Amino acid sequence: MYPRSPSTPLRLMVLAGLLLLAGCDKIPGLGPDPRVAQRDAEARAIGGACRHALRGLEDCYTLNPKAAKASVFAGWKDMDGYMRENKIEGTPSVLGKMDKPERSERTPDIEIETEPRDAAASRNRS
Repeated sequence: MYPRSPSTPLRLMVLAGLLLLAGCDKIPGLGPDPRVAQRDAEARAIGGACRHALRGLEDCYTLNPKAAKASVFAGWKDMDGYMRENKIEGTPSVLGKMDKPERSERTPDIEIETEPRDAAASRNRS
């Protein structure tokens, strides 16, 4: 005697359930990790911002060591194509071009007022 096989409706229900779950990426644990997708998007945004700021890729990598280099490059390349296509000029970054005031060895001869003028005037009168 042969073993009894499951009924056809049961087979169809299992098959339908598997087909429904196969295309579903909204179930937690079945899709890609959202943190990885977020890091990738941030690295691409960093690359695009570097291109718009007229920075080279090497400078961008140096300023953002934790960002994935491949994603930074992809963002830089996408922004480069967009800027060329739309004839957009970049905006130079002022990050590295800020001039620091020179410090002198002696303290400046500036008097700093610590009390309100009214209080100092009334104290001098008494």
